[in-house]
Amino acid sequence: QVQLVESGGGLVQAGGSLRLSCAASGTIFGINTMSWYHQAPGKQRELVAIIDANSGTDYADSVKGRFTISRDNAKNTVYLQMNSLKPEDTGVYYCYNQIQTTISGRLYYYWGQGTQVTVSS
Repeated sequence: QVQLVESGGGLVQAGGSLRLSCAASGTIFGINTMSWYHQAPGKQRELVAIIDANSGTDYADSVKGRFTISRDNAKNTVYLQMNSLKPEDTGVYYCYNQIQTTISGRLYYYWGQGTQVTVSS
């Protein structure tokens, strides 16, 4: 059984910063891709940032230059540093990891429970 626990959300003024964390625990043999999704109120969940096993990264155009995704493999943790926050960044942020949970190497996807980010104007 694998759990993803997120933290770091909160209320911040426009222009401020937050750092989200997502720690995976349980039976883990390795983690491939790690990513963050954003779900704004009344909208679908959208990919914000992704980091692969070699720490290659990609971002949604809306956050390029403002957000940075990183990972700590020793801690099975992915981070999202969010700077220059805007009111449209408001919503729930979810981590989504591709995890190897058996010795056979098969990969499974797991979602975190989400953390609320509110940016006031």
